Amino acid sequence: MITAADRFTADWWHDVLLDVPLRIVALLVVAFVVRYLLHKLINRLVARTVDRRPPQEVLGSTHAARIVFGSTGAYSERRSLRAETMGSVFRSSVTVLIGVIVVVMILDILGYSVGPLLASAGIAGVALGFGAQNLVKDFLAGAAMLLEDQYGIGDVVDMGEASGVVEAVSLRVTRLRAIDGTVWYVRNGEVMRLGNSSQDWARAVVDVGVAYESDTARVRRLLEEIAVEMAGEEVWADLVLEEPEVWGVEQLAADSIVIRLVVKTRPLEQWKVARELRERIKRRFDAEGVEIPFPQRALWIKQESPDSAAAPKPPAEQSEDTADEQVRKALRNPGKEAGGA
Repeated sequence: MITAADRFTADWWHDVLLDVPLRIVALLVVAFVVRYLLHKLINRLVARTVDRRPPQEVLGSTHAARIVFGSTGAYSERRSLRAETMGSVFRSSVTVLIGVIVVVMILDILGYSVGPLLASAGIAGVALGFGAQNLVKDFLAGAAMLLEDQYGIGDVVDMGEASGVVEAVSLRVTRLRAIDGTVWYVRNGEVMRLGNSSQDWARAVVDVGVAYESDTARVRRLLEEIAVEMAGEEVWADLVLEEPEVWGVEQLAADSIVIRLVVKTRPLEQWKVARELRERIKRRFDAEGVEIPFPQRALWIKQESPDSAAAPKPPAEQSEDTADEQVRKALRNPGKEAGGA
């Protein structure tokens, strides 16, 4: 005969120790599997987007393709950066969404009424929205940034006080790594202006100062030869997008004439190209005898005429000399001076 106590024990064992925990464990396993599959799908889509190349010809013309898509390398790199950024945001959004759904379903399994909880959550969300306007502002700014492709992972950006390489992007914050290794966390809603050095193309700007005695036409010709020779080399041909240009005299400084040389390059390669150009310019100018001036300080010594040297000193200067002589004598013969005193 089964007693009420035995029935209660069996129900408790079945409902509490077996049914509820097993359902929760199964739900967690399903959630982890779904998250893994969605992340894998997102990674595959990102990889396909990164590997896809733009068409080499548009309407049978490579020039038209260059006009539409720009540089093939720059286009592909920009596309891959944006794909990685979107993939990072989608992965984090999928994780948050699955987590919220799992929590709600677990509460339902435990016997809590989910309807009032969701209604309360909706009201709390409205109240939180009014109280956390900055958070909403950050999310909206992050969404707009992604849609407009303002920057992405791997870009070099300047956000005012913070600048560096973008390491991670979310809807709320952007993480930057400065050149000295400092990590900056910038809220998306606080970005008032943004300078991106990585979009489409870049330009290496090299200002060279020469002496005022130099022939500017000859200097411009030398700079153009150096830049064109460098752009024609196989190592640099892929980084330089257009023929280098010498814009001419940029400034008449106090100690030099500044001539500007510019080279259009692939994104993030402008600093490398500029450093190589400066090194080559220094070597070529030394070989050609072109002076690169530097600030110098001249010392002028006024020579006195014989008449002024023979003229008697004023009484004040004579008294100063006499006092100085007395001090010198006292220092040379301290014992004598002390005895005299």
